[in-house]
Amino acid sequence: QLQLVESGGGLVQPGGSLRLSCTASGFTSAATTSTNAISWFRQAPGKEREGVSCISGGGGGTEYGNSVRGRFTISRDNAKNTVYLQMNNLKPEDTAMYYCARKRYYYCDNHFRLFEYDSWGQGTQVTVSS
Repeated sequence: QLQLVESGGGLVQPGGSLRLSCTASGFTSAATTSTNAISWFRQAPGKEREGVSCISGGGGGTEYGNSVRGRFTISRDNAKNTVYLQMNNLKPEDTAMYYCARKRYYYCDNHFRLFEYDSWGQGTQVTVSS
């Protein structure tokens, strides 16, 4: 059973930075982990879950939501079964619970359809406030 665990959230002032991590455990290896794209989503209270960023299985392809493009960077280390989300120039509107999820497919696109994801983490809270 694959498990995804997010970490790295916290409270940060506007303009600050955080790096989130998503680590896979269970029946994983570098070979099996690299077969699937991984995405980050976020959900603020009262709002729908929003796709933030996606990275392809091998790490060569990435996608970003319009609201984070240019500020966030996604990367992955398949040897460590970990995907990272570097978040810079954070804004109060970035406040949300952040989730990582494994896509059923190798490649990303910019649609972030929830039904295309088969495993989800429990989330890590990011709060941007002065």
